[in-house]
Amino acid sequence: MASSTNLDALPYVPYVAYNGTSPTGGDSLKENLNVFYESGDIAWMITSTALVLLMIPGVGFFYSGLARRKSALSLIWLSIMATAVTTFQWFFWGYSLTFSHQAGKFIGTLDNFGFRNVLAQPSVGSARIPDLMFSVYQGMFSAITVALAVGAVCERGRMLPCVIFMFIWATLVYDPIACWTWNPSGWVYQLGGLDFAGGTPVHISSGSAALAYCYLIGPRTGYGTQALNFRPHNVTHIVIGTVFLWVGWFGFNAGSALSANLRAVMAAVVTNLAACMGGITWCLVDYRLERKWSTVGFCSGVIAGLVAITPGSGFVPAWAAIIYGICAGLGCNFATQIKYWVRADDALDIFAVHGIGGLIGNLLTGIFAADYIAHLDGYTVIAGGWLNRHWIQLAIHLCDSLVGMAYSFTVTLLILGTMSYLGKYVPALKLRMTAEEEALGVDDAEIGEFAYDYVDLVREVKPRDPAGEVGRVSEDEEVDADSQRSHSRTQMVKGLETREGGGRGAAYAMRTLSRSSVGADPYVYSGAAGSTA
Repeated sequence: MASSTNLDALPYVPYVAYNGTSPTGGDSLKENLNVFYESGDIAWMITSTALVLLMIPGVGFFYSGLARRKSALSLIWLSIMATAVTTFQWFFWGYSLTFSHQAGKFIGTLDNFGFRNVLAQPSVGSARIPDLMFSVYQGMFSAITVALAVGAVCERGRMLPCVIFMFIWATLVYDPIACWTWNPSGWVYQLGGLDFAGGTPVHISSGSAALAYCYLIGPRTGYGTQALNFRPHNVTHIVIGTVFLWVGWFGFNAGSALSANLRAVMAAVVTNLAACMGGITWCLVDYRLERKWSTVGFCSGVIAGLVAITPGSGFVPAWAAIIYGICAGLGCNFATQIKYWVRADDALDIFAVHGIGGLIGNLLTGIFAADYIAHLDGYTVIAGGWLNRHWIQLAIHLCDSLVGMAYSFTVTLLILGTMSYLGKYVPALKLRMTAEEEALGVDDAEIGEFAYDYVDLVREVKPRDPAGEVGRVSEDEEVDADSQRSHSRTQMVKGLETREGGGRGAAYAMRTLSRSSVGADPYVYSGAAGSTA
């Protein structure tokens, strides 16, 4: 049957080898430039690009839910602004500095400045997709890395300096690290480093940059005291952000195969397995400490598992993903204590999850990378890791991780230190909000819009005190009023204080709901007898 079929009559464009006639791949007016590539590969890569784009608002929602309400919108704003700023930077010169065909060991050239000649020539990432497809896909990696890093400004950083920082950091930190990791001319690539989807360029670099930003910008007002509420204000946002990231990570990791093949399928399998095991492990660790099945803990573990499997997703067998998830859940959970040891107010635990998670993933890839998994795409040949008795691979990955971490941390400090110094003379570069603006909240002070038009949150419902006295509120007693209740509720508190002699019990009355006695309204304010909720 197959022998009698006229293949030339089938309705598809045949695949032919690239002829190498020009930097653009040829003249589209005279020849069909699609014949060099499989349409299925192009379709998969466009889909993967969209999936990675979906991850960026996922980062925003995840960070927003972890923050306090008065600064919730600012973190979503920063994530989508990172997409816009970094996409322009990538078009302007970022792609050329990272993936130009004439790159050196540390940085590329400006041959593709402004996407010049970026069209149908096979990309440096893979001969199976053209420069144009590779450029837009990798541009999303640059954008999400910046979005991860700038979460460090949480609740106290000004927006304009952060936007300026995005462009500078992408140029001086992300582009060089990505070049030496993924460009065939880069020193890590030539050394034999195996980083499938961004253990060092994405996660270690963003986590280290976030730690540096936290150091230089200083802690939030009230950090280390009872005046600062550490509880996430919206766990639903955290779950939504986690789902966006989890779904998008299939394009992030499986798309890094740069074609539609079995290697991409295996990357998808290990991505999902590591995420599941990371979530379970983190949740169990938190239960051991608190005897609660934490939703936030599960979501944090899922992200940790996804981060860890990123560098190894195209190199390791399915069973190894279980080990990745468990190690990430344990390691990143305990790494959340690092910020206390080094006295850095990393409010969103970016360094613990991404910096340490990326390090764990890199090291495990040096152990579990297997040559037969890499060759599932039909053409990639590697020496492998310890599974292939290639013992030096772990040392290569340790070197890559530490150099990337040190470079990102140091250069980020230099960038921010310079901006901070210039901020004394140029107000637009001042990194930190004033104490008054911080108390008001970033959303109000910097954006003028809010995540919620009206929200009335009461954390604790307690049995009614027959004596009419309000018991101690353990969590919210010293919480910033503007963060934890609406303006109208604050006015009600002031009214009660006036009627009841200005006693502290009046303020507590508006914070705490209690169950009434039988026959009465089941929810009443315990400090204001007869007032219904």
